[in-house]
Amino acid sequence: MFPSFLPATVGQLTESESIALAQSIQTQAIATPLSNQLITTTYVCQGSGGVPILLIHGFDSSVLEYRRLLPLLALENETWAVDLLGFGFTQRLSGIQFSPVAIKTHLYYFWKTLINQPVILVGASMGGAAAIDFTLTYPEVVHKLVLIDSAGLKGGSPLSKFMFPPLGYLASQFLRSPKVRDFVARAAYKNPSFATVDALYCGALHLESSSWSEALIAFTKSGGYTAFRFTKLAEIVSPTLILWGDADKILGTEDGKRFNRAIPQSQLIWIENCGHIPHLEQPQITSQHILNFRSSV
Repeated sequence: MFPSFLPATVGQLTESESIALAQSIQTQAIATPLSNQLITTTYVCQGSGGVPILLIHGFDSSVLEYRRLLPLLALENETWAVDLLGFGFTQRLSGIQFSPVAIKTHLYYFWKTLINQPVILVGASMGGAAAIDFTLTYPEVVHKLVLIDSAGLKGGSPLSKFMFPPLGYLASQFLRSPKVRDFVARAAYKNPSFATVDALYCGALHLESSSWSEALIAFTKSGGYTAFRFTKLAEIVSPTLILWGDADKILGTEDGKRFNRAIPQSQLIWIENCGHIPHLEQPQITSQHILNFRSSV
């Protein structure tokens, strides 16, 4: 059975990993300084033991992004994934500024409420920028940091100039288009056969959430994640693993090298025959690198 808060179209999922992860999504009402109301936050938690691993999804995505990676990590370690504020199936309350500051504040109080011990923080694509921002603000929370084809060296969003009425609505509806989402998904893989119908459903389920368009417009208008200066990245004290697809057509490959030069205690590992999303295209290899990093001194 799927949770009742998911849209009815969740029944269209066909792949076993997608179905299993969707069935395991839970909610928790989180108190934050952002609102007088509790924020109903969606997350997944599987496995036990070890330093908890916390997975952060990319732009306009959800916990379903980790449908292949999370179960592999959970075989050996307590593993969490959470829908960031303004994204996924997490509640989008009116009156909240959907911005990087609000995102890390909400993430901190989610962590404090449910985990409350240092974590191995894993961020993919925009989730990498969110993980960097969180690590710089709350270094005591992040035992180790993992960046998967991370954003954060190029600031802002190319959509921001279109996010005013009526273009904001039109831009968000453009992103809602199945053809657009399929095109982006195919570009994210080296092997486009991974861009299945099931993958398209996984990437689009959260679009049916209340206020999806309004929150996306607000986040984009906030400027999103600015480019981190090398001097700022040099302040990261957590040991950092950088995993990068060697055929990334979304961000290219130079940023992996730049992160490696900028972050003091970092190592860069290339994921071969892989595009922008190794956690979906090469989950076995990606999980093994993370678990090895978890155990390293």
